[in-house]
Amino acid sequence: MTAEAARGALEELRRRHPDDWERVSEGLLAALSTGRAERVAAWLQGVAAEAGHWRARVGRSGRNPQVEAAAAPALRRERMARMAVEKTALAMAARESRGVVRLGIWSGLVAQHLLFAGGLRRKAVSMAAFRLLWPLVPDRRLLMPLVQPRGIFCFYSRELVQAIATRVGGRPCLEVAAGDGTLARLLGEAGLAVRATDDGSWGHAIAYPPEVERLEAREALERHAPRAVICSWPPPGNAFERRIFAAPGVDLYVVVSSRHRFAAGDWDAYERQRDFEWGIDQELSRLVLPPELDPAVLVFRRRG
Repeated sequence: MTAEAARGALEELRRRHPDDWERVSEGLLAALSTGRAERVAAWLQGVAAEAGHWRARVGRSGRNPQVEAAAAPALRRERMARMAVEKTALAMAARESRGVVRLGIWSGLVAQHLLFAGGLRRKAVSMAAFRLLWPLVPDRRLLMPLVQPRGIFCFYSRELVQAIATRVGGRPCLEVAAGDGTLARLLGEAGLAVRATDDGSWGHAIAYPPEVERLEAREALERHAPRAVICSWPPPGNAFERRIFAAPGVDLYVVVSSRHRFAAGDWDAYERQRDFEWGIDQELSRLVLPPELDPAVLVFRRRG
């Protein structure tokens, strides 16, 4: 969905469901008034938790129409909240850049040299170079709001790529929700064979290269029967990660994600599954860029 479409969708929801919007806007304004990002994150996490509770009830009911109707307001408020937070972040970035979200000339030059091989083609970033140059980018807070609408949610250090390749080892490996295939490409350059797949739902923003196979995650798991699966920034509350845990041949799952549960990943599926030992790999997490994202790399290993 484009930024314009997202704004339109939020406005339509506000018009059709004013009571739900009143609850969402009051909560968001209260969180924003503290001036602390973690309060906004905590508020959004609470909205998402309520929606997750109702999703579980709908599932247990066998999609009973009465339960679905009761769940609709909470699910609607979650959608409103996510769109409102994204819109607020972009508005704040625009205000800081005097009405237009853009990097200054110096910031743009440094960021382009440091993070991209050309255009929006990401490269494996040297951690030494990043530590040296990133503090010299005065507009660095604006970078992610600029590139996220193009399907770029993080950058990968050379050290991260090598570490993931080492952990996967010789296992047949699949990337799901691969987007433009950057992580699989970089892993391939490091000597690891990875098959990249994506359902194509971000076709409005991403130019999918031919090496990214257009497959929904369930189909990809069934067709390619991997032993290792990787995913970078899975959508929050997605419906496909639980299928990874149910795939009998998978014994390793590596997720490049965020410490903020509202930002990425199906944390409900993570905590409900019982076949994998898992946790945040602090060493790998420090190698995801930029650190302002509060990144987290989750590693799941099948028990036994």
